[in-house]
Amino acid sequence: MEMFSFLDTYPYLLPFIIFFARIVDVSLGTLRIIFVSKGEKYKAPLIGFFEVLIWIVVISQIFSRANDMVAYISYAAGYATGNFVGILIEQRIAFGIILCRIYTKKNGRELIALFNKQNYGATLLEGTGSVDRIEIVEAVIDRKEMKSLEKIITEFDPDVFYVVEDVRVKQKGIFPKSRSLMSRMRIGK
Repeated sequence: MEMFSFLDTYPYLLPFIIFFARIVDVSLGTLRIIFVSKGEKYKAPLIGFFEVLIWIVVISQIFSRANDMVAYISYAAGYATGNFVGILIEQRIAFGIILCRIYTKKNGRELIALFNKQNYGATLLEGTGSVDRIEIVEAVIDRKEMKSLEKIITEFDPDVFYVVEDVRVKQKGIFPKSRSLMSRMRIGK
């Protein structure tokens, strides 16, 4: 018995199956690309396995059953929606490490003291901007901590300029203790 034999009885379900399967497979593809770029050699292949498995099942159904424009549009719409959903998931999990480089005319030592109170390590450099002397503060943090760091930065200097870059690897340094998975799931935390 074929896995999708029910579609012979209910052919109108095929476009919906195609649409939702493409959302899942393209979202997984987005995550796989992120994990590959971050050097996650165990997560990326596992996600890739499921991504391709879903894709091959969907494409086989298209070749064997789909012979109308609705199925083709479902495929394309699922792909587009999957890109959108994949980006939302990626933003939500905020996986990775970033370098935040802050340029300020204010005293960088004060900003570092604010960072240290929140257990963020930072490095101070002095530089010359286009018109004046500036202080450059660099902090390497987990990406999910950026909103918290951004709040500290903008409260310190509303006119601050900063850039954020992806970091593939970090070693040593001062980093806040990671919260356990269980503490993140507790209500009220």
